Amino acid sequence: MIDRRRLLLGTLAAGLAARAAAAPPPGPPLPEPDEWLDLWPGEAPGMPDPPPAEEVRERSTDPSFNDRAIFHVHRPRLAIFRPALAIGGAVLLTPGGAYARVVMDKEGFETARWLARRGVTAFVLFYRLAMDHWTSGADTPIADAHRAMRLVRARMPGAKVALLGFSAGGHVAADLVARFEADARPDAAGLLYPVIAMSGPAAHAESRLNLLGPNPSAEDERIHDPSRNVRADSPPCFLVHAEDDPVIPVANTLLMREALRARGVQTETHLFPTGGHGFGIRLASGHSVEIWPDLFFAWGRRQGLWA
Repeated sequence: MIDRRRLLLGTLAAGLAARAAAAPPPGPPLPEPDEWLDLWPGEAPGMPDPPPAEEVRERSTDPSFNDRAIFHVHRPRLAIFRPALAIGGAVLLTPGGAYARVVMDKEGFETARWLARRGVTAFVLFYRLAMDHWTSGADTPIADAHRAMRLVRARMPGAKVALLGFSAGGHVAADLVARFEADARPDAAGLLYPVIAMSGPAAHAESRLNLLGPNPSAEDERIHDPSRNVRADSPPCFLVHAEDDPVIPVANTLLMREALRARGVQTETHLFPTGGHGFGIRLASGHSVEIWPDLFFAWGRRQGLWA
């Protein structure tokens, strides 16, 4: 009996181990995009030699959610999430990643699904990275943001289009707020824990290095600091930052806020005591910052972005 019981237990353990080994990697537990749209016809302009070798890495070890990031974006593109019942409006999302990668889920797909469930069409932008030596250099991400805004408007004729950027993606969004071309001006913009400063103690060293390189000139720093380029006709902005952010100093948001207000641009700012960095939607839960999506949605309604 003892031998038989040991044999059965051993067989069961071996079976469980085999099932665990064959288990799929995390997710996707939630819907993927309804459509992918390439940003540029054919090859993206200014392709480096050799071209970047794009790679998607899954960083989550929890099977209940994804945490993917795209490194060395070769094919800039939009992921589109459509609502079952549209109330109007669209949001172009620019996720973060310190200009070393573009976060796919945490600041992209999770937020896009949240918006689509509330009737807003969401576009997640996977922009090229200057560190991959595109010929347009530090202007590469904003070139993709301009192109993306034009494509969203073409797909959503007559709709109001907002930006929503996070961390380094918040810099992409803020850069477009400050340096937009006439046919690519967003109607409004949300900037969450954004990278703004390109010099001084508020600058995020990794983002600055990956965007501008190791020895930027003072002029490079000025051009790529959105707070130094805000215009009187920049769109209204919604700013969010957690004061316990250990990565991007809250001074970045305050710099952008003061620049917007100095030029008479309508601005709503929310600073929260807890939330840390990179909270997006899911990781905001349980912190004071968890109410930011509802605040943003209500602000968007007041801006006439959606019904």
